[in-house]
Amino acid sequence: MKALLYDAFGVRPRLCSVADPRPPSHGVVIRVMASGVCRSDWHGWVGHDADIRLPHVPGHEFAGVVVEAGPEVRGWAAGDRVTMPFVAGCGSCLQCQCGNQQVCDHQFQPGFTHWGSFAEYVAIPHADLNLVRLPDSMDYATAASLGCRFATAFRAVVDQGRVAPGQWVAVHGCGGVGLSAIMIARAAGARVVAVDIAEPKLALARAVGASASVDAERVADVVQAVRDITGGGAHVSLDALGHTTTCLRSIANLRKRGRHVQVGLLLGEHAAPAIPMGKVVADELEILGSHGMQAHRYRGMLDFIESAGLAPQRLIGNTVDLEQAIDVLVGMDRFSGTGVTVVTRF
Repeated sequence: MKALLYDAFGVRPRLCSVADPRPPSHGVVIRVMASGVCRSDWHGWVGHDADIRLPHVPGHEFAGVVVEAGPEVRGWAAGDRVTMPFVAGCGSCLQCQCGNQQVCDHQFQPGFTHWGSFAEYVAIPHADLNLVRLPDSMDYATAASLGCRFATAFRAVVDQGRVAPGQWVAVHGCGGVGLSAIMIARAAGARVVAVDIAEPKLALARAVGASASVDAERVADVVQAVRDITGGGAHVSLDALGHTTTCLRSIANLRKRGRHVQVGLLLGEHAAPAIPMGKVVADELEILGSHGMQAHRYRGMLDFIESAGLAPQRLIGNTVDLEQAIDVLVGMDRFSGTGVTVVTRF
């Protein structure tokens, strides 16, 4: 099969031919029909993820068609249209038994712990636990865009952030996760302040539901600007980028008893920001992480999308072929694109 592969961290990936995968006894092989290009893939490529073993095929948010199932698989067969979370559970650890597959003790992450979806085919274990059936009305590109960014944002806003109607939500970083969070929070009845350094991204943020926006390149004090707009601070604030600056601003712009949700990965030089714990204690703030979403919560997310009349496909900014994905991947640290880029041609 064709695949995008890199042999060393930070070295430009190449398009090449590799062996087709085989399904494990409890897993399936999926023909990839669409695969999102995410900043998490960039973090892996530069060497921020200790789970990656070289050579490596990245890609972790995808949708496709089952082409082969192992003998232990009961719920899936060739021809089924599927997607999955970017974290797959083992089904046997305590976390999985409690329904928290997103923090499985032995998790499988395509594109990180194993070869991923920047290829014609990908093998997935424990299919009965981890796969999600696609609605007939949803195209593959939209489904792929849900896999990491929209699903992660849904859990961050709804499950972790516990956003309620009338509350103010601040979203720092208007990439795929941030835009998804804005759309979801607005649909949940909240008012949203979008924060970014690029006006085109802020324009899209306003188009998908932000009530106000703050251009961090032009505003001298981003935290005060958010506090002024929200009348004292956000009830819930998300760092959707994963940077020391956005993390600290997100915490600082909260009102008392507010909730900060860390969604963007804090890796490399940003792995250990100095959290102002004095403020956390004095204002009784909550600091929460959000790491993907379980497969069994997808039904709730899909129902939410339908009932709220959301159009997550609006977040797709560009579609490319597998070879073009190389330039997109290596250039993700420039934050030049708007919306989500999806590979749709293999």
